Amino acid sequence: MERHRLTDVRRFLEAAEAASPVEAVEQVARELGLAFGASAVSFLVTDMSGRALVRLAHVPLVPSTAAQPDGPVTGERRDEEESATVVPFDGGLEEQTVRTQQVRVVPPDGVGAFVLDTWRVLAPVTERGESIGLLEMFLPVEPDDAVVTEIAQVAHLLAFVVIANRRHTDLFEWGQRSREFSLSAEIQQRLLPEARTCEAAAFTLAGWLEPAASIGGDTFDYSLARDSLQLSLTDAMGHGVNAALTASVCLGGMRGARRRGLSLLDQAAATNVALSVHAASHDGDDFVTGVMGRLELRTGVLELVNAGHVLPFLLRDSAVVPLELGVDLPFGLFTESTYGSTSVNLEPGDRVVFVTDGMLERNVAGIDLAGAIRETGDLHPREVVRALADSALVAAGHALEDDATVLVLDWHGSHDETRDVVSGADPTRASEALD
Repeated sequence: MERHRLTDVRRFLEAAEAASPVEAVEQVARELGLAFGASAVSFLVTDMSGRALVRLAHVPLVPSTAAQPDGPVTGERRDEEESATVVPFDGGLEEQTVRTQQVRVVPPDGVGAFVLDTWRVLAPVTERGESIGLLEMFLPVEPDDAVVTEIAQVAHLLAFVVIANRRHTDLFEWGQRSREFSLSAEIQQRLLPEARTCEAAAFTLAGWLEPAASIGGDTFDYSLARDSLQLSLTDAMGHGVNAALTASVCLGGMRGARRRGLSLLDQAAATNVALSVHAASHDGDDFVTGVMGRLELRTGVLELVNAGHVLPFLLRDSAVVPLELGVDLPFGLFTESTYGSTSVNLEPGDRVVFVTDGMLERNVAGIDLAGAIRETGDLHPREVVRALADSALVAAGHALEDDATVLVLDWHGSHDETRDVVSGADPTRASEALD
């Protein structure tokens, strides 16, 4: 293969800007495919379930020699001109690529290929550890190491194209949704941070919310400052739209107080007042349990406020113990409630796991949560949160009575300006391939 040097990134970015947001990824994928002499190129976005990818764009660049199906493709959804095909995580190449964050080169075998007799390259599309999807290229000859490295780099570029353009269209959101959302689920999803994973030099953070059939009002949130990381995990009382609205008031109070630069304790107090006033205004009994935290990135000191919530767990040297925190009243019960905090000195290699009570209620009581945290100790937090949510789903017979939410924080102990990164992810932190 002729070696292509990506000396003109501007061409790819101009292709994205020239196209509408709906077509931007497809146009960039086309330009990338032409640059590498590909027969075809696809973009697969991560499904919102976290357990699949969705082929959202497929761009043939030469006439395909693959057999064309006579009827609908298995797992395909259509909306006018749009097509989304689910590729489940089943231990196959797609899941392994996301899991290990390493490019995979597959020789011609005709299995599942859009274009026969081509080399298939799968590259993670990732930003700061957040798996956005995969770039899939079909090449006429085996790529050398330099080409593979360049494909990994342009896949990282594609991540920013997706992030920029998804703000202007529902296409990506539509593609990611393999199940329908209720009104309360719609509200709840809007409360969560857009990126569920964040890698920095000093830490890795990942969150996951597995909703119950009747939404329970769970949320998690985080925000990174220059020298600190703030995070929260909350559980609003009740179910359905009322719980989602209560969660909205709670999270709005937390974010507003944080953005005003208040201390952690003052943020807790302001959130409590906001919820208390809201409840009094409509004679409600709305309250929220939760944990708020502030991690000092130069010292590893984690300050935590516990508002009547489940205790978090600390994994240190294969031992799992609950963190003994002072416990105050839930947010929203009394305007005059006050809050204290507990400080934990983290050591490099520590993992803190925050959960909501949906991970502990009786219909998931069969879970050995401490054991599951220990057994997943070698996985990236991105995989840990889904593995723990999966264990809750299995224990509940896939019928959760309450939201099951997990937030995992790894402390690495070095607050540098930069981190070791290859194409959007730190390869030393990625999970190993499945057996």
